[in-house]
Amino acid sequence: MNIQQFYDEGLAHASYAILSEGKIALVDPGRNPQQYYDFAEANNAKIVAVIETHPHADFVSSHLEFHQNEGATIYVSKMVGAEYPHTGFDEGDSFEMGKISFHSLHTPGHSPDSISILLKDENGKDHALFSGDTLFIGDVGRPDLREKAGNMKAQREELAKMMFHTVQDKLKPLADDVIVYPAHGAGSLCGKNLSDARQSTIGEQRATNWAFGDVDEKTFVNSLLEGQPYIPKYFGYDVDMNKKGAPAYQRSISQVSIWPEGAKLPEGALVIDSREQDKFRAGHIPGAINIMNGGKFETWLGSIVGPEEKFFLVADSTAELEILIFKAAKIGYEQLIKGAVVNPEGMTATGKSFEVEAFKANPDAFTIVDIRSKDEHKNSPIFEQSINIPLHELRERTGEIPTQKPVVVHCAGGYRSAAGSSIVAGALENSEILDFSEAIKDFQEEAH
Repeated sequence: MNIQQFYDEGLAHASYAILSEGKIALVDPGRNPQQYYDFAEANNAKIVAVIETHPHADFVSSHLEFHQNEGATIYVSKMVGAEYPHTGFDEGDSFEMGKISFHSLHTPGHSPDSISILLKDENGKDHALFSGDTLFIGDVGRPDLREKAGNMKAQREELAKMMFHTVQDKLKPLADDVIVYPAHGAGSLCGKNLSDARQSTIGEQRATNWAFGDVDEKTFVNSLLEGQPYIPKYFGYDVDMNKKGAPAYQRSISQVSIWPEGAKLPEGALVIDSREQDKFRAGHIPGAINIMNGGKFETWLGSIVGPEEKFFLVADSTAELEILIFKAAKIGYEQLIKGAVVNPEGMTATGKSFEVEAFKANPDAFTIVDIRSKDEHKNSPIFEQSINIPLHELRERTGEIPTQKPVVVHCAGGYRSAAGSSIVAGALENSEILDFSEAIKDFQEEAH
């Protein structure tokens, strides 16, 4: 038996290939199937099964593609109401593959239809738990994503109670040496206190994970509900797409329309400009949003742009456009791209550089907009007089920003404020909008 973890840094997503006797089962595969095919080829093996622990909110899975191309059986809880061909895989269900077997545990809490997969070795001993978004290293999955999406909807309090019982009744009874393989690591929006570690054991989690502590249901529920991160706009869209089964990856990205370099975009179109901040400031399409091609591009794209919108993608080069289309496809957003173009015509809008010294001399001469999350703003205050509008809400709330003074936008490190200041500048055309950018780091140190 060989267990291979595949890790996507951008979405902090872990998926798995389990190999036994020339057969492979995948757990929670990402959108691009290629790495799993490469693994199969390298091991002269065939992908025969795909197990989905639940319909994911933060990425699009390639499960349907493996069924269509390889004839792989998709195993998923009947509760999902999956619209693709599948085999129900619920509490008490199991299947064998080579010398090993997979057993389904119903582990609701993150979602009502979540399952965890217990892998038994050739001697029938519990070897590993593929815990999906139920159990993370150091935390458990957030319970507030299924109030509006999916076949089964559930209120966050109800799911938090389910999670308490999942930990007590399903996870705590497992042996200490069972290896834990979660679907996410630090940086994921599917939980709040995730560890950097990529795997653990039930014993380690028993000793270090707060959820395994000796707490009553009420305390557990309150702890779990408190301080969860924001919910990006794309999460419900991905739950629904995963329930239906996504279109084939390669075919779908090949249908994205690449426009000729320097093409003119339609008037008033939504433009996502991925270039570096200084290039954007030097010249961009009026009203464009500057989401730089960084480590979290896909998350911020899906947080700022809703799934009901269409947009144009702008980059510096064709190679860069290709990378961005791949990233957009991870969350199913390649279908929203009306056109992708290198350096389009009409990049006439410019931004003004922020003069830190002028700000230091008279901070009261500026309206300060803090686009960090509510919790960041509350727990790590930087400027007392700042207005807090989190970045994912900014497009809807620019009308709340007073414009009598120049407006300066800040985040924690400079990446988000590039997007934030471009949103504010596009909405408040006649105002002076400045980006604090990385200079904010000096003020954070002073604030603490």
